[in-house]
Amino acid sequence: MEEYTNRIFAIKTTSKQERTVADNIRKAIDTGATDVKVTAIIVPDELKGYVLIETPESLARIEQLAEKVAHARTVVRGETTFEEVAHFLVPKPVVSGISEGTIVELIAGPFKGEKAVVKRIDAGKEEITVELYESVLPIPITVRGDNVRVVDRGESA
Repeated sequence: MEEYTNRIFAIKTTSKQERTVADNIRKAIDTGATDVKVTAIIVPDELKGYVLIETPESLARIEQLAEKVAHARTVVRGETTFEEVAHFLVPKPVVSGISEGTIVELIAGPFKGEKAVVKRIDAGKEEITVELYESVLPIPITVRGDNVRVVDRGESA
């Protein structure tokens, strides 16, 4: 029986074209434009300018694939280990990077467009409690973490 071992390669892309490269690779495989086998394509937000590919193929075969795909520049020499990319596979909580005192802008709901100060964070529920910045009477409002955009990470005055 044949040994089946997947490798992970990083393909360098044109700036801001990571999603396009991933879509083009998928299209090339689906239409039969290439016979390169790809198990998974990963486009991590934190890794700008790169697409990760899981494949049983060799480096030379992935380089051939990269030549056929628009906006794919080159394959990073050598394969990447699973340990190096494992942290990209775990979703980060939407409240990560937000702390008490952070100034945020509400981007959804009835207070959309208002600025607020973060008073409490519930990472388990991915919710934050804020007080509107320019409100005369400070009323705590609990919103989902993905309904805010960080404006200023500094402490509130």
